[in-house]
Amino acid sequence: MTIEKICILGAPADQGQPLVAQLLEQGFSVTAGVRRDDAMANTPFPDLPTVAADITDADAMAHAFAGQDAAAFHLPFEFDRERAASFGRAVADGAKRAGLKKIVFNTACFVADHDLNLSAHDGRRDIERALEETGIPCVFIEPTVFMDNQYRIWTRPLIMRDGVFAYPAKPDLKINWVCLEDVAQAMVRALQTDAADGMHVPIGGPDAMVGDEVAANLAEALGRPVRFKSLAPEEFAAGMSELVTGSREVQPLSIYDGMAKFYAFYNSQPTSPLLVDPKNAQELLGMKPTSHLDWIKSKDWMEGLEGLI
Repeated sequence: MTIEKICILGAPADQGQPLVAQLLEQGFSVTAGVRRDDAMANTPFPDLPTVAADITDADAMAHAFAGQDAAAFHLPFEFDRERAASFGRAVADGAKRAGLKKIVFNTACFVADHDLNLSAHDGRRDIERALEETGIPCVFIEPTVFMDNQYRIWTRPLIMRDGVFAYPAKPDLKINWVCLEDVAQAMVRALQTDAADGMHVPIGGPDAMVGDEVAANLAEALGRPVRFKSLAPEEFAAGMSELVTGSREVQPLSIYDGMAKFYAFYNSQPTSPLLVDPKNAQELLGMKPTSHLDWIKSKDWMEGLEGLI
């Protein structure tokens, strides 16, 4: 099966940009399915072809996917499960009508093989189910936790100002952190081979680390002391809400509420659900995983922090 033309949903976002870059590097023809005509203007790919795409409208998705060989995408986190499921149904219906040859879906989070009574997680399972029911070969790329969360505006200033990596992981929670570039790599590989068709592929980096080990790597790479501070998930959510909205009140079904529930679940498990053997993806997809230290060294940790530290 020859895959040449790819429609990407979420191309302007931080998960979409590495995917665009790697697909173009590999010679694919890439079109961004976007809601706004100027969505790619402030990205490294302002001239990338675009097509109107509305994940709430099956007709719009069928139009967006028309003439494409495959779709590769992540979808917004939605903490209303039925609304998340409706995204999946619209995308799936559009893909089936357009006659796509393959779908590669980045869940952007750990996904269990059963519901967890966490709306965002269970909505991801609903999306996967809708895509599977199309009969189109699907590959589900299921990352653990992004290394890039350590670089966000809600973590990086504290690292650089106070030498504190604050995160809602209990001190002994091991995580195979994975970088966005490696998630993109997995998606590209899934388009280049049929080896993973029909499979759910957990993706994690090569190093399983607790918070103190993450902080030690940050200290080594940045050349300054960094210590880990374990936050209660509710405290983390309130801080994120305050940073973005100005209020520490966490609204139900908000992203802050959803993240707190995710990490409360992770922290409560006797065995970390965020452990992944990277050899599985390496063997299945030919992955070349990025180490945590190499990822840290690839970033400019002072970029954009003027006035914040």
